[in-house]
Amino acid sequence: MPRLRPATVDDAPALAAIYTPVVRETAISFELEPPGPVEMASRIEKVGSGYPWLVAEEGGVVVGYAYAGALKDRPAYRWSVETTIYIDRGHQGRGVGRQLYSALIEVATLWGFANAFAAIALPNPASESLHRSVGFSPVGVFPRAGHKMGEWHDVGWWHRPLSPAHPPVAPAPPPPEMVAGALASR
Repeated sequence: MPRLRPATVDDAPALAAIYTPVVRETAISFELEPPGPVEMASRIEKVGSGYPWLVAEEGGVVVGYAYAGALKDRPAYRWSVETTIYIDRGHQGRGVGRQLYSALIEVATLWGFANAFAAIALPNPASESLHRSVGFSPVGVFPRAGHKMGEWHDVGWWHRPLSPAHPPVAPAPPPPEMVAGALASR
């Protein structure tokens, strides 16, 4: 199984390489132009603003990444995150996604988030199966939410509770040793 660790800006080229074919060849992502390494590094830097990014690596090569980000910008949403995961095509179907996503959920819980939401462009049976396997449940569909590759695509929304509904304080990064412990247990 791969080694899991927090992402760094040095991972940006590898993450961009994993994400580029998803953007260019599928409707899984609604981005139309893939971000390059500089833009991906900028996105990773958001870790410092309160959201975890993780990578899976095998033999020193990044084979997947997952992250949590703001569900919405308004303050009342601060206990909820939107999660995302991408696995290199050559490593899909081997349990990497489940291991990485489970770790992301654990780390997001340690940070104090109460809910995780995920948007899945439909149809996407592999992503739906992955989300079910880590405890997400479907909560609704936004019909014809995006237009890409000459077609309209519905978006399924999924939810997974992370911690109690009434958190006492705003989410914050846990001590690095707690994150390291959570990742090492995977």
